[in-house]
Amino acid sequence: MSANSLSEFGKVGVLFGGRSAEREVSIMSGTGVLAALKSKGVDAHPFDPAERSIAELAAEKFDRVFIALHGRFGEDGSLQGALEQLGIPYTGSGVMACAVGMDKIYTKMIWLMHKLPTPQYATLDADSDLSQVVAQLGLPVMIKPPLEGSTIGITKVSAEGELKAAVDLAASLGDSVLAEQFVTGREFTVAVLGKGRTALALPIVEIVAPGGNYDYQNKYFSDDTQYFCPAALDEATTAEIQRLAVQAYNALGCEGWGRIDFMLREADNKPFLIEANTSPGMTSHSLVPMAARAVGISYEDLCVEILRSARLKMAKGQG
Repeated sequence: MSANSLSEFGKVGVLFGGRSAEREVSIMSGTGVLAALKSKGVDAHPFDPAERSIAELAAEKFDRVFIALHGRFGEDGSLQGALEQLGIPYTGSGVMACAVGMDKIYTKMIWLMHKLPTPQYATLDADSDLSQVVAQLGLPVMIKPPLEGSTIGITKVSAEGELKAAVDLAASLGDSVLAEQFVTGREFTVAVLGKGRTALALPIVEIVAPGGNYDYQNKYFSDDTQYFCPAALDEATTAEIQRLAVQAYNALGCEGWGRIDFMLREADNKPFLIEANTSPGMTSHSLVPMAARAVGISYEDLCVEILRSARLKMAKGQG
């Protein structure tokens, strides 16, 4: 692809860093994306919303932006709304899909409404009867802050006496807490590109973390976590997981690109949807670039194709 063919992009902002608990990861993602776009001849410039204001973003007069922010204030619809107001086309999903996809509880509600398989759950707060959680969901149980990503604040609880500390940790990161039935089995993720009927699931990635603990350290910094892509699954299971990934993605109204995480239950090989990522990681350990490589798409070309999909979602025909 020649530099001339990329002139359509104009001046491009790569948004990374931000104010969320995932700032460190976002900086790694954005640095990689920025270098990739520049290597392809794109007129790309860094922009950190934690260090510069929305007014400065408007003053940069970007023709489009690549969002490499993760977590709150970047992946939750708030920034997407500002970009709609400014009339700056952006990568990824729109305001509503980002807001819902960022909230694990609302994500599960929508998936269940669409009759998609996801583990049973309960919504907790500081006054919840924790003994009822065990009665309803059993043990082990996963305790999660609904509005954080990158496994931040997540605890696997194997004994009732561990519940309070896990709930307190998750509650320190937000007003509500998600308790989710634990699914014993294999862990997978599926990258999805596109929108609606044209959305395409990339090859499935299986994640095998040390001790089965795919935590923040093992996700981003450990060389001990193993990834297998395409995952070693039979044809029927592969097709079913990819079909569910696209259905889950579309149910939330996602577009551009995203990633859907799964567990495959050991007892009966039934897949369960765990969560959606509307602005997935783009680090050296990240899973979307890994899946793209499996079908011959380089990291650099992936970044260009995601950038090409940037658009306004709400302001069509206005301004």
